[in-house]
Amino acid sequence: MIFKAVGEDRPYPDHGMTSTRDWASISPSLVRLDQLVTTRATLDLHQLLSEDSTFYGDLFAHVVQWRGQLYVEDGLHRALRAALQQRPHLHARVLNLDAPGTPVGEPLREL
Repeated sequence: MIFKAVGEDRPYPDHGMTSTRDWASISPSLVRLDQLVTTRATLDLHQLLSEDSTFYGDLFAHVVQWRGQLYVEDGLHRALRAALQQRPHLHARVLNLDAPGTPVGEPLREL
């Protein structure tokens, strides 16, 4: 199994991180693919196979930690590409909603 689970929506509350600039304030860290829960059940093969799919976006996936789970909010294609290349980890910016007092930018320990 590539991911921990396949979801179809975002079960966590709105976090207010609306722009790439907001996410850029969080340092990237390594997350294991088998610990991720997707927030989409479908993907676009054109985007998956495109060499420049991250040209206009963040180079790192966006992951939200909520209630002990890690949800891929943005970057499902990058995560799947990593799996196809047999890499067990993905570099991602992880927003920790489990610990509201955690300063933005503090990297999550590798799970």
